[in-house]
Amino acid sequence: MLENIEVLCHSSIKINKEKIIYIDPFKINKNFNDADIIFITHSHYDHYSEEDINKIKKQETIIIAPKETIEKLLKEGYKQENIISVEPNKEYKVEGIKFETVSAYNNHKQFHPKENRWVGYIIELQGIRYYIAGDTDINEENRKVKCDVAFIPVGGTYTMDYKEAADFINELKPKIAVPIHYGSVVGTKQDAINFIGLVEADIRCEILIKE
Repeated sequence: MLENIEVLCHSSIKINKEKIIYIDPFKINKNFNDADIIFITHSHYDHYSEEDINKIKKQETIIIAPKETIEKLLKEGYKQENIISVEPNKEYKVEGIKFETVSAYNNHKQFHPKENRWVGYIIELQGIRYYIAGDTDINEENRKVKCDVAFIPVGGTYTMDYKEAADFINELKPKIAVPIHYGSVVGTKQDAINFIGLVEADIRCEILIKE
């Protein structure tokens, strides 16, 4: 299920399956210009980076993002026809790929307010449901997620910490859990290791961020 999937750093993910897909590209080390689809979860600099989008986009790349980010993309000259604006808790289809949005927000912190309508994504590829949670705490919407593979923030401060993330995964019960959102802006690899130690034994955990 993780074949041809990389966590490049932090929350930056590349999937090369039916299409070449990036989620929240960040600190891309060279110009690839190979993206078919780019998913953006929200507008913070470590998730929405125009510099990194420009390193991976090509002329026909489709960019999927929440409304406030769309306005920034248009100001930067990206074509309206290549941009898809999304809202939380909806179903969509692009280039033959089904995906859903899931609310992503903090419960008692002000970094990611619910009213901003930021998102995580469930992307269905080859019959497998990949959940990329975005910057979030556990909430009433994401507790309903059904997925095979979950990419979950564990770094704390701005998102759930490793203990909360492990509780969340033990509740969701995906086949595979991948810790993200550590090692760059906040959190360390030890957070990922601690997370794995708290996840139930029948859920496979994989660290994909290379050091």
